[in-house]
Amino acid sequence: MYIVRCANGSLYTGITNNLAGRIAAHNAGRGAKYTAAFGPVELVWKKRKKDRSAASVLEAALKKLPRQGKNDIISGRRRAA
Repeated sequence: MYIVRCANGSLYTGITNNLAGRIAAHNAGRGAKYTAAFGPVELVWKKRKKDRSAASVLEAALKKLPRQGKNDIISGRRRAA
């Protein structure tokens, strides 16, 4: 589970089992259409989950949060499940 900040200041949430490789892919324009358009990206938050299913549940919850909720998680003012 990870959140990156794009060059335009927006936040992108994703799941990977190879974080360094995924960030490199985002910055090379191959990670996702969104980050290709608004990159480069900077990793601002990460959390390890026990399996992909648990990561998917957390990803869905994070994507429902407003920007301030995500910023609170990034800053540590709020805990992600």
